[in-house]
Amino acid sequence: MFANYGYKDGSGEFFISVDTGRCAGCPDKGCVEACPEQVLEVITDDYDDQVIAVREEHRKKIKYSCAPCKPTGGTKEIPCVAACRLGGLRHSW
Repeated sequence: MFANYGYKDGSGEFFISVDTGRCAGCPDKGCVEACPEQVLEVITDDYDDQVIAVREEHRKKIKYSCAPCKPTGGTKEIPCVAACRLGGLRHSW
């Protein structure tokens, strides 16, 4: 199952998607430590699994919170996505 955090406005769609099935299987949640803006946190979901979520205070401004890490060109990976060993994290923009 995917959990989507973010919003859509006139300038685009800005979501971070977490594949909770993959995330629950990750032992270290390295993406949380890799995020310099502290956008991510570990929560316990409805199935008692430890998964990643976007902090409440960043959900309506995710475009701006993640801006320092977004590449302006080339194929550089975003630090949190690069740190996700199981491929369960992605950005929509």
